[in-house]
Amino acid sequence: MGIEDVFGDLPVLETTRLVLRKMTLDDAGDMFEYARDPEVAKYVTWDAHRTIDDTLAFLRSVHQRYREGKIASWGMEYKLHSRLIGTCGFVSWKPRHNRAEIGYALSRAYWGKGVMTEAVREVIRFGFEQMKLNRIEARCKVQNLSSERVMQKVGMRFEGILREVVFDKGEYHDLKLYSILKNEYWPGARLDGLASTSLCR
Repeated sequence: MGIEDVFGDLPVLETTRLVLRKMTLDDAGDMFEYARDPEVAKYVTWDAHRTIDDTLAFLRSVHQRYREGKIASWGMEYKLHSRLIGTCGFVSWKPRHNRAEIGYALSRAYWGKGVMTEAVREVIRFGFEQMKLNRIEARCKVQNLSSERVMQKVGMRFEGILREVVFDKGEYHDLKLYSILKNEYWPGARLDGLASTSLCR
């Protein structure tokens, strides 16, 4: 399976509380609400959005990637109120090596509720079962303990620290590297027993 086979027509995924779907320009208001928060942007490589135009520019770049069949994240829609609360998906994919990396961001209003863990578990399931990956990675700045906890909760293993591997916001940063292999993945191991299914394209 090639990159364009998946990302040329990104499928909708569903968990108990979330719908993972393509983002649209109509999501700009919801995204701006959390992306302007300095705490949300603190440990990611993008700056907090200053105006709604920053958000629209980002969404247009995502649309371009969708159209070109390139890697792009899912938007996380919270079922209870049908609002976008974050993003989750693959940020890189090496088909030759059956290896990919996950990245994510979440509105501060939903921190500590297991929402991101739920989304990451579904993306991992999709990666192993549909993309036929052998290895899935995730990285976070060493200070980002909440992100690291998500990696631990989905069964990823700590592999080490990549020293000053990223230059961001004026300084070099160490990143913690986590991974999970296909032979370590157990599809029945859901977050607190929550089931997860994939919808048709």
